Amino acid sequence: MPACAPPHTQHSRPPHHPGPRRRRLRIEGADLSAAVAVFLIALPLSLGIALATGAPLQAGLVAAAVGGLVVGRLGGCPLQVSGPAAGLTVVTADLIHRFGWRATCGITVLAGLAQLGLGCLRVARGALAVSPAVVHGMLAGIGITIAVAQLHIVLGGSPDSSVLANVRDLPAQLADLHPAAVSMSALTLALLLAWPRLPGRAGRLLRTVPAALVAVTAAAATASLAGLSLPRVELPSWHSHALAGLPEGPALGVVAAVLTTTLVCSVQSLLGAVAVDKLVAARPGPQSRVGRSDLDRELLGQGAANMVSGALGGLPVAGVAVRSTANVNAGAVSRNSTMLHGVLVVVAALLMVPVLEEIPLASLAALVMAVGIQMVSLHHIRTVTRHREVPVYAATTLGVVLLGVLQGVLLGIAVAVAVALNRLARTRITHEEKEGVHHVRVRGQLTFLAVPRLSRTLHLVPQGAHVVVELDSSFMDHAAYESLQDWRSAHTARGGTAELAGRRGGIRTDGQAPAAGCRCRPWTPWRNHRACFAGAPTAPAGGEAAHELARGISSFQRNTAPLVREELARLAREGQRPAQLFLTCADSRLVTSMITASGPGDLFVVRNVGNLVPPPGEEHGDDSVAAAIEYAVEVLGVRSVTVCGHSGCGAMQALLAAGSGHEEGGQTPLRRWLRHGLPSLARVAAGRPGGPRLAGRAPTDAVERLCLTNVVQQLAHLRAHGPVARALAEGELELHGMYFHVGEAQAYLLAEADGAMVFEEVREETEGGGQARGRARVTSSGQV
Repeated sequence: MPACAPPHTQHSRPPHHPGPRRRRLRIEGADLSAAVAVFLIALPLSLGIALATGAPLQAGLVAAAVGGLVVGRLGGCPLQVSGPAAGLTVVTADLIHRFGWRATCGITVLAGLAQLGLGCLRVARGALAVSPAVVHGMLAGIGITIAVAQLHIVLGGSPDSSVLANVRDLPAQLADLHPAAVSMSALTLALLLAWPRLPGRAGRLLRTVPAALVAVTAAAATASLAGLSLPRVELPSWHSHALAGLPEGPALGVVAAVLTTTLVCSVQSLLGAVAVDKLVAARPGPQSRVGRSDLDRELLGQGAANMVSGALGGLPVAGVAVRSTANVNAGAVSRNSTMLHGVLVVVAALLMVPVLEEIPLASLAALVMAVGIQMVSLHHIRTVTRHREVPVYAATTLGVVLLGVLQGVLLGIAVAVAVALNRLARTRITHEEKEGVHHVRVRGQLTFLAVPRLSRTLHLVPQGAHVVVELDSSFMDHAAYESLQDWRSAHTARGGTAELAGRRGGIRTDGQAPAAGCRCRPWTPWRNHRACFAGAPTAPAGGEAAHELARGISSFQRNTAPLVREELARLAREGQRPAQLFLTCADSRLVTSMITASGPGDLFVVRNVGNLVPPPGEEHGDDSVAAAIEYAVEVLGVRSVTVCGHSGCGAMQALLAAGSGHEEGGQTPLRRWLRHGLPSLARVAAGRPGGPRLAGRAPTDAVERLCLTNVVQQLAHLRAHGPVARALAEGELELHGMYFHVGEAQAYLLAEADGAMVFEEVREETEGGGQARGRARVTSSGQV
């Protein structure tokens, strides 16, 4: 035994020093099923995109595997699936035509290195500054180029590298059709179109298999069984797979190629990450543990993937919308689904070569042609039309088709800048008189360029006249502001009156200096708004309340309405779709939108004295609450109902003061209403063990004890309503209990701890953190 060893007897064990515990990889079932679904989509698309670029078909599989494994592990958007993207097809095909395949791989490596640099500089958010019309136009131009080129393969021929040449050669290709290729392409397109539209329950079950996989598999099986002679997929041995080489040629051309690849890969991936965040946020049911995307990290992950893919002889990698959407819709909850899909691609590339070589090239071409057609999105066209950006969209699309991707994007950006400058400089100013009032209307941006015309129009107004200047613009620079104020001062000095009105509310100017802008928050009490209305006339006796209301409305129109007008207009068009029914007390200190940080369309709110829910079927019950519950659950389809009580509730104080007297008299409407709180009072009087309490302390007094108990009791009343009971039984509804301590400005959520009902304090959480812990637990029977 070494001298340094600690002594121990024959039967004693040497001391055990546990090392660090190794983390075990756990894969959720949702991630596994999502990975399989994405893999079944990625396999045929990767081969089809490689075919469309003219690269070796293995290059598509390499890019798909690297995109899944590398970006899946390192990227900042865990649920985005990366791989060979249709948006890169035109760029890659042009690089292969100009530099050759191995040099294209080298350019991919350099583009990845450039992405790493951009990620380290943390400029990823800058990509979002590109006009959406430019991005959509770029994708549409790429889609048109892909569709025209693949149409030749669909018809049995081979495409040219130029779009114009492909269009010019199309009549000759139509005259020389290959029946076998056309039949397999038609079968593929028919299945792609019909499979997502299969009706009935059987159709819903069959639609779980991706249409792309079904179409390609059916075409391969049909061609094999019919013995058709047509070109098929060829996957040479991996021993002869070409790796990256150094690009040769003019340095300026190589730099342009690297910049083009970097631009398209980065913009498509970053915009895809933002889109995935929206998909995850809109996904019904419990949200995943994945937070919002880190765009700089996503750019670093994409750069690493492009370096690895290019070095291994793969296509450029970017985020792919089709696969990412499938991943989110399949219920993926972590980055494991993306990585596992990459593992499945590797397995297929090594073990499924004989199966893949049965796929007809015409079928893959039809698949990619369909993807190209879908890239010309009618939804995007309607969007740019609504925002008057059709010139930007059209210029970008035509530039990509006729000149190339980089040139088309630069042309689109130039047109976007020109359109913005034109809108900034174009201002329409009109003057008319109606019933003795002169109306001067200004439409467009009011800048120094419009000051001469504004001055000429204002000086057409006679002295002493009443003028209304309507400003329908979102921007006014200093020169225009000074010109308008100088004219107003001069006009009012000569006995005239002027009123400025527009989308930001009305401001009456009578020669007085304008009041300072209101800096109060929307929830600031009226009494603290006094300084904002220094010029307001003194209210007559008894009319102060009405004037406070009017001043509050005026403040809303001036400060808040411009901020919410667009959202309210959307809700007016689409109708309300709240996810929550919030039932609380009518107490004026309880501002629901403030304590829940909610906005228009978020909450369906029911307020009454004491946040009471009359049990169904009770004689002289109040139908308004039951009607609101029925409408919210069965018509609006809310997913959650919250009953919120609060400290110092006057209704609970009245119940305690009157005791059981409510059961007899009930002479007033208030007393008749408060009888719905008697079960809460009885529950407190029963003194049941484990009664509701706040976490960490017992109720401070009898009022607080009754307020807490009342929330639990009203949840029981709520559960007895038919619409609520049915929704709970079907697992489509959750019940929540909430308590708001007014004096502490602290919210508590109801939870169950060791058999007791405890209201847990809601603490501030960082963005992307988990959900609040405190909420009512609802069993399968709906028991709170």
